[in-house]
Amino acid sequence: MLAKSESYLNHPTFGMLYLVTPAEKGRDIYATLYAQKMFFFVTLESYGAEFEVIPYMDARYYAEMNISRCRKNRSRDLEFWQKLFRQTFI
Repeated sequence: MLAKSESYLNHPTFGMLYLVTPAEKGRDIYATLYAQKMFFFVTLESYGAEFEVIPYMDARYYAEMNISRCRKNRSRDLEFWQKLFRQTFI
């Protein structure tokens, strides 16, 4: 099994964010690491990152869809995403 590594970004106001799940159209979902859970769509651009706050349930939906896609495709990363889901949402 391939080892999937964790991914972090630094938000200018909310500090350290961690990757929760890939989303859509080159965007990923990140959550605050230390503060009360806030979720962001993050788009990485050549000039920096764009952050858009999203609701908890939207972030959870995208994480569930990612797990479902991994199951369907028999991805080696399924276990990693399931563990991260449990740590983030349960």
